Amino acid sequence: MNVIYLTTYPPRKCGIAIFAADLIEALIARNGPGSTRVIAISDVAEYLYGPEVIAEISQTTRQDYVKAALLVNESGADLVHIQHEYGIFGGKFGSYLLDFLANVKKPVVVTLHTVQINPEREIVNVLREIARFSRVLIVMAEKARESLAKVYGIDPKKVTVIPHGVPNMRPMRREVLKSKYDLSGRKVISTLGLINPGKGIEYAIQALPAVVRKHPDVVYLVIGQTHPVVQRQMGETYRVSLYEMVGRLGLQDHVRFIDEFLTKDKLLEYLALTDIYLTPYISKEQITSGTLAYAVALGKAIVSTPYFYAEEMLAGGRGLLADFKDPGSIAGCILEILDTPGKQRELERKTRAFGRNMSWPSVAKLHEILFQNIMDKKVPLGTAAATVAAATILE
Repeated sequence: MNVIYLTTYPPRKCGIAIFAADLIEALIARNGPGSTRVIAISDVAEYLYGPEVIAEISQTTRQDYVKAALLVNESGADLVHIQHEYGIFGGKFGSYLLDFLANVKKPVVVTLHTVQINPEREIVNVLREIARFSRVLIVMAEKARESLAKVYGIDPKKVTVIPHGVPNMRPMRREVLKSKYDLSGRKVISTLGLINPGKGIEYAIQALPAVVRKHPDVVYLVIGQTHPVVQRQMGETYRVSLYEMVGRLGLQDHVRFIDEFLTKDKLLEYLALTDIYLTPYISKEQITSGTLAYAVALGKAIVSTPYFYAEEMLAGGRGLLADFKDPGSIAGCILEILDTPGKQRELERKTRAFGRNMSWPSVAKLHEILFQNIMDKKVPLGTAAATVAAATILE
């Protein structure tokens, strides 16, 4: 089966690009080169793409979307898979994507990386149109599927849940990695990803004084560059405000900023050396987090605010949930782990067990099953459980 992906793509720096590249790499490993091609969505920068990229869309150039649809129609593709996030398409609320969908003649699958729970009316209209043009919508959380039905009026039979994939990870010794990164003897808390105000890192920093009073060996790693879009709009204002907060609170020995866009190997090393992974995000509506998925698969003890994806991933006692924008609540969760003998190990055991079925090869297989169902005109699988069951049956 030949699939064309419409997505941001490396070397563009964004989470969607990383997600798409990982999924495509897993699909190529299963089916060989040539089975998967990419139409890359580019912003103001110029990118040197790999040979799998057959065309580019300038995200703010409306006619590019129609041209891309006509290119797909003339290709030998069986299906188009779109990675959707409002900020990567042109037009209000990404409405230029509708020009592509109105002109493409191949079956379309759309993965939704954001589903707003209290959307403006125009967002509802755009997403309903995307659903109307699509054979199937993929989400990564059951809550997103429920919201598409309740808020947007989209038939739940048209929506399937497939988990966020994670790399196959080799065993890595925590203490060896701590020594490598000059962290020996420290209890490491970390937050990874492109930095932006939605991460809520200021609330994590404000939680630290209560933590380090009892545990002076704690260090908090804030790992990642400022998100390119945020950098264009705000410069480094947010990052500088975090530096200043660390200084005011006297936390210079307890917070390290690692201003890098990490390679996958280095990201996994930082996660492996982490004792507590923290996502203090401020939006309830977040329905996916690649770094949280990675942390679960690596078997980390996790503290998070209760955005939708975290609630599902950490259900059943797999992690601790702190209140939004509440440093005291975040500190309380961290201290529960550090003060309770065996608590960290218990959480690590639970997340590791849950994350075993999230490898990219497994997730790629679930996509293949879905795509084949569409080509065979079968009813699409509607829930993650059904999809996983089908993958198991077809082993």
